[in-house]
Amino acid sequence: FSPVNKLYPNAAAALDGVVRSGQLLAVGGFGLCGIPEALIDALRDSGAKDLTVISNNAGVDGFGLGKLLDTGVDVTGQFDI
Repeated sequence: FSPVNKLYPNAAAALDGVVRSGQLLAVGGFGLCGIPEALIDALRDSGAKDLTVISNNAGVDGFGLGKLLDTGVDVTGQFDI
């Protein structure tokens, strides 16, 4: 048995080799509380395009998933409350 190290120095390293264009992603949080801010920033900076994001909130201008929309990343949101 060999344990898998799941600790990464930063969010970009955690997404490296995992996120690619065309993926379906579920993003946690409720409204703007408890959202994975560092991962959203790293996702925005990853260059991935044509993403489908499932969340209960699209964020606001400049915050949350709104950061992805602000930078021109194509995101289709399916928002259930």
